[in-house]
Amino acid sequence: MPRAAGPELNPAALASPPVGGTSDRLARMRIAITYLWRHHRLPDLQNPRRFTEFVQHRKLFDRDPRLPICSDKIAAKIFVADRLGSDWVTPTLWQGDALPANPVWPLPLVVKSRHGCNQRAFVRSSHDDWDAIRRRSVAWMAQPYGVWLDEWLYREIPRGLLVEPFIGADGQLPVDYKLYVFAGQVACIQVHLQRETRHRWMLFDRQWRRFSSPTRDADPARPGSLDRMIEAAETLGQGFDFVRVDFYEIDGAPRFGEMTFYPGSGLDPFDPPEIDLMLGRLWA
Repeated sequence: MPRAAGPELNPAALASPPVGGTSDRLARMRIAITYLWRHHRLPDLQNPRRFTEFVQHRKLFDRDPRLPICSDKIAAKIFVADRLGSDWVTPTLWQGDALPANPVWPLPLVVKSRHGCNQRAFVRSSHDDWDAIRRRSVAWMAQPYGVWLDEWLYREIPRGLLVEPFIGADGQLPVDYKLYVFAGQVACIQVHLQRETRHRWMLFDRQWRRFSSPTRDADPARPGSLDRMIEAAETLGQGFDFVRVDFYEIDGAPRFGEMTFYPGSGLDPFDPPEIDLMLGRLWA
């Protein structure tokens, strides 16, 4: 699909509601530049209409103290267990600041940071390079997450590491079901496939009808526990204008993954692009 022509650089496009200070102006400029790079147009930060523009607006102006709590991979488990029950949550085998010299937990397992995204490593067998994973975890701990994309909430989460049991089957990651919840109502389900090898995703409505563009993939089967996922996501999404709630289906039962308030940092294009406006109308 050809790219839409972007607008000329216009200072008014960067004029979000004033919050004052040089650092705020620099943040707006950084966000505008990264958005232009990914979407080939400038965001309207004063009157957002697209979903991806609302994400940028949230990064700049939403300082709801619940957001870091629900995004913290340790604190979120408590939040979810209180509302849904402990059986929805993958247990934590260990948490701390530095991994031990050798793994002391049953394999396979997953190492994650509690304060970032896509900071994880899988240990499927004793042949995996634990020393390399320890080095990666030191790098995760060395820097705050989210600074370069102005993702405020991640800076508020205590830095830390955790270890969980691997929940996939036969060493494969489970399908990831990401439910978009607007004002407490699930609008659609984003399905992520083969995240380690040939990652791609597609969007379905609540009736499991795909509305993202056709691909070579056949539509994956509707998960048997989807109704339970929807009910759970709407419970967790109460009181938020938008949150994405992620689940897996393990042995036929839903399992909580995470809550996300900046999906893709608002930089992932939708296909077709009209979806961006459609979801934006739900957030408005």
